[in-house]
Amino acid sequence: MSNWHVNLLTLFPEMFPGTLGMSLSGKALDKDIWSYNSINIRDFSSGVHKSVDDTPFGGGAGMVMRADIIESALLSIPNQGRKIYMSPRGKTLNQNMAQELANEKVLTILCGRYEGVDQRVLDAHNFEEVSIGDYVLSGGEPAAIILMDSCIRLLSGVMGNNTTPDEESFSNDLLEYPHYTKPAKWVDSNGVERIVPQILTSGHHKNIEKWRLEQSEDITKRNRPDLWHKYIAEKP
Repeated sequence: MSNWHVNLLTLFPEMFPGTLGMSLSGKALDKDIWSYNSINIRDFSSGVHKSVDDTPFGGGAGMVMRADIIESALLSIPNQGRKIYMSPRGKTLNQNMAQELANEKVLTILCGRYEGVDQRVLDAHNFEEVSIGDYVLSGGEPAAIILMDSCIRLLSGVMGNNTTPDEESFSNDLLEYPHYTKPAKWVDSNGVERIVPQILTSGHHKNIEKWRLEQSEDITKRNRPDLWHKYIAEKP
C-alpha cells in the first residue's frame, strides 16, 4: 500500500480515478505515491435485483441507501482508517482540512446517492460528514474526487520543487495574487494592448513581494470579505 490510500464506497466504481488519473495526480498514482480501492456497494446486496435502497420511514420523496448493505461493504475493508461521508450538510472542506486529511495514512470515503444514506450506519461507524460547498450534487463521487485532489497535491513528491505553499490561496487567509507570463506586451482580440505590471519585470524582489501581498489583500477584500476580516483580525 502507498503512503496515502483511499477506500471508496460507491455505486459507480468506474468513476474513479477519473480526473485523478491524469496530470500530476495521475503520475503520482503511477509512482504509488497514493493509491485507491473502489468498492461497489451493490456487490453486497443479497437481493435478486441487487437493490441497495428503500423508501424512507416517515414518507417523503426519493429513496435512501440501506444501512445493512453499506455496513457489509464497509466491513469488507481490512484497514478503514478515517471515515468520511460526502454530504452537503457536513463541515465545509477547506485548505486546513485538506492538509489534515493528507496527513492521514488511510481514508474511507462513502459516496451517497438518491436522498442519502440511513443515518444509523453513519452513527454506528463514526463517519465524519464533509461538504465541498453549499449546493447539492447527484452523488458523492464528484465531491470525493475534489476532496482527494485537494489532498493529493499536498503529498510529498506530487507537485515537485517549484511550488510555494505559503503563497497559494487560503494558505494565510488570503487569495492568491495575479500571475503573468510572456509575452510582456499582448494585444487582445479587441485590439487593446495589455502590458505586464512593470514591477514584475523590475528585478527588485522585495518590491515584487510587497506588490504581490498588496494584490492578494485587495483581491481578498473584494471577493472574500469573510476571509479578509479573519486576516485583519489575526494580522500582527
